[in-house]
Amino acid sequence: MSDCVVPASRLLGDITRYLGVAQTSSLTHAQRMLPVSGISQDSRSVRPGDLYFALPGRAHHGGAFAAEAAARGAVAMISDRSTEALPSIVVDEPRRMLGPLAAWFHQDPSACLDVYAVTGTNGKTSTAYLLDAGLLGAGQLTGLISGIEVRGPDGSRTARRTTPEASDVQRTLAGFVQGKVRTVTMEVSSHALALHRVDGTLFRVAVFTNLARDHLDFHSSMESYFDAKKKLFEPERCRAAAIGIDDEYGRRLAASVVVPHVTFSTRDDSADLYATGVEADHRGTSFLAHAGETTRRVRLRLLGEHQVDNALAALAALSIRGVDLGDAVRGMEKLAGVPGRLTPVDVGQNFLAFVDYVHNAAGQRRLFPYLRSLTVGKIIVVCGATGGRDRGKRTPLGFVAASFADIVLVTDESPFFDDPHELRHEVAQGARNARHALVQIISNREEAINAAVAHARAGDVVVIAGRGHDQVVNRGGIEEIFDDRAVLEQALIAGTSPAPGVSGSTISSG
Repeated sequence: MSDCVVPASRLLGDITRYLGVAQTSSLTHAQRMLPVSGISQDSRSVRPGDLYFALPGRAHHGGAFAAEAAARGAVAMISDRSTEALPSIVVDEPRRMLGPLAAWFHQDPSACLDVYAVTGTNGKTSTAYLLDAGLLGAGQLTGLISGIEVRGPDGSRTARRTTPEASDVQRTLAGFVQGKVRTVTMEVSSHALALHRVDGTLFRVAVFTNLARDHLDFHSSMESYFDAKKKLFEPERCRAAAIGIDDEYGRRLAASVVVPHVTFSTRDDSADLYATGVEADHRGTSFLAHAGETTRRVRLRLLGEHQVDNALAALAALSIRGVDLGDAVRGMEKLAGVPGRLTPVDVGQNFLAFVDYVHNAAGQRRLFPYLRSLTVGKIIVVCGATGGRDRGKRTPLGFVAASFADIVLVTDESPFFDDPHELRHEVAQGARNARHALVQIISNREEAINAAVAHARAGDVVVIAGRGHDQVVNRGGIEEIFDDRAVLEQALIAGTSPAPGVSGSTISSG
């Protein structure tokens, strides 16, 4: 283990020697003696004294922004190409080098921390929050790196992606070390694993929640998607694992990992940790957690039976690390909610209303049975598809929503550079194929939310799905602020009104 002291700076020559770069001689003596105070792969966030890592991307190459990085005070650039704007160190695969270099630069911070990684298709964020709460219950000073926020002793900042880029990961971990944090929970996406964002990070425990169709715009197949996830469980990355075995991929992973591991399940009592007696209503979720000879009643304030899976994942990870389960459960029971995950919005209306992040068919199949259990009335859902993602998700999103719900209002999420009309059409077509719900297309999201409230009657359930905590809508690269929760709250305050007549809207009973 390192001494956990983060150096104020490194010399550029030391960095090239660490990388084993042969052309160190291409730098002058003065350049080799330049102090480097940080590493950044984003030209917009470069600070004076930083080393700029210009990475190849899907749309742009970071080298195109070298002049901006230089103007902001970068001292040199590492990339697979050179630039006249900065002293350049050319390497074959800069993305592979960034994580290990950033870890070395910051004195290997993960070696000084107990870092828990959570990966899987659904449940990563809730599991991460539950893990953090369990660690707090055990008296730990914690750090959290999630798709919602990055939080530590110095406060919280909004996350830009599920897992930050490698230089940001290591800088954040180093900050946690300086803040006397000893345990960190981090969401780790398949993108992060494929793009080497967590290279150089040691995980004490890696958690696998589940795997279902998602991100096939990035991965070529489900097998490729699974292979990316499996990288987290290699011995050089993690010391132990907690694996959900309620799907085929989890069972395959549990059968193949070589690190010490525990399994968890909501259905299989042969798992090391399993649940029985699940009860879920509009106030919370409770269950019995069985671990060997120990049984504990867990009463979560989180909503939905699917939170049992996430709580088991957190408990399994904590158990293999030796955290007292009683302390962990007490901490988890204090967690009031996870932003954007079945967040209730209540202004005194006579029906239930929620905002939820659910954005794939597997997540819908976990969510909607719970919503149905809350009402003998209607389920009214506002949903859509995000642009720039796996096109094969769109029709199933509509189909599953309409298979459970009574009214489906199809609207825009973040189209990015895709045709919004096409996105809406494919989701709506899937919804009509279910031949169960009333389907309405309303392109304007605020109007769709208003229409959902207008349709609702006493005892119904309204859910605004797909965006959850996300407060930015992207249309053709132009970002605008849009908070589903705030818009829903205003609609509820205004009360029900006739559903708006929107040009181009289509109503169908299937």
